[in-house]
Amino acid sequence: MSEQQSLAAVDVEGVRDALRSVIDPEIGMNIVDVGLIYRIVVEGNVVAVDLTMTSPACPMGDMIIEDVAAVLARCLPPGYTPDLQLVWEPPWSPALMSEAARKHFGWDE
Repeated sequence: MSEQQSLAAVDVEGVRDALRSVIDPEIGMNIVDVGLIYRIVVEGNVVAVDLTMTSPACPMGDMIIEDVAAVLARCLPPGYTPDLQLVWEPPWSPALMSEAARKHFGWDE
């Protein structure tokens, strides 16, 4: 599902798919495959997303959070509220990346 489409029934996989449009500019890959999305929960009309950065000193952190908020604002139906939380536990590591992302960077060995 693209971010431009409204989610007919808001579900975790639909939100995850929409978030794939957010690119970490330093890595050049979407934040889902990089492993920055830790949790997506839909409870009632609240869509909670826990995300992290590759490091607390990430210079692109604010921009990524703004991009996530913008994607959710575009893809969630009226009446749904995003709840974004920046978390640091567990610390990000390449092990959190998708298999395709690890292969892309040569970290699959």
